[in-house]
Amino acid sequence: MKLLITGGTGFIGTALCEKLLHNSKNELTLLSRNPEKIKTQVKVISNLKQLDKDTSFDVIINLAGEPIADKRWTENQKQKIITSRIDITEQIIEFIKTAKHTPDLLINGSAIGYYGINKTNIDIDENATGDNSFSSNLCKQWETSALQANSFGVRTCLLRTGIVLGKNGGALSKMLPPFKMGLGGKIGSGKQWMPWIHLDDLVGIILYCIKHDNLTGAINGTSPNPVTNQVFTKTLGKALNRPTFMSIPETIIKLLMGQMGMELLLSGKKILPIKITEKGYTFKYPTLDKALQNIL
Repeated sequence: MKLLITGGTGFIGTALCEKLLHNSKNELTLLSRNPEKIKTQVKVISNLKQLDKDTSFDVIINLAGEPIADKRWTENQKQKIITSRIDITEQIIEFIKTAKHTPDLLINGSAIGYYGINKTNIDIDENATGDNSFSSNLCKQWETSALQANSFGVRTCLLRTGIVLGKNGGALSKMLPPFKMGLGGKIGSGKQWMPWIHLDDLVGIILYCIKHDNLTGAINGTSPNPVTNQVFTKTLGKALNRPTFMSIPETIIKLLMGQMGMELLLSGKKILPIKITEKGYTFKYPTLDKALQNIL
């Protein structure tokens, strides 16, 4: 296949590219702001305008975007998070619109933040709606932009990613230092759900979407066994053989992280990957203990 990948140097993108390059017949083009840093044998561009109308791809995978949890959400930072996603997606749509040969598939990033922040223990599938939180509105804008590809006959999958666990990056890299020192513990009440997924399974879902043309629309990129923050904490502590007596009060999270902490750490829903499971995908790491055992 010929693939165009944005965000290919990120945590998820790097793992995806490594998997795709196992097949020497795949041709990868990566969009990167720092093309000189990419050492792999792929074509690298710094701007989509470098692609002419005769350039063709079988699949476009759009994972680009400003990290959502790296900085406090000032109004300026929130706009940066939105713009980084919408602008590149609109550029992709413009490329599809003008290309002589449209791609068969667009896989566009999104997140479980789509479903909003109101706490609930009800099972959530891809048909659930969102709310007026920043996370939800961000994902809705991003998905709306990507769905324009449908009007050009491009099958479009919206990958609503959960908390991705893997080696050398992602959420776990931020959790491990305090947990290894025995300072890990639940956040707030610990009752909020944490829909997680092993990096290998997220990459597996992306590849599954490529191979199965009956998959379209929203797809939850989460494990079939989400856990609460309290269970996650205990499972990680057990995997590291460390105590987890500490806890971070909700008031501290709100004080230090503001809206970002409230939406990303103190809220969570029980989200399940119903669509991809019904279409036959088998998870390599369906349970948290097995996932952590592999990673650690």
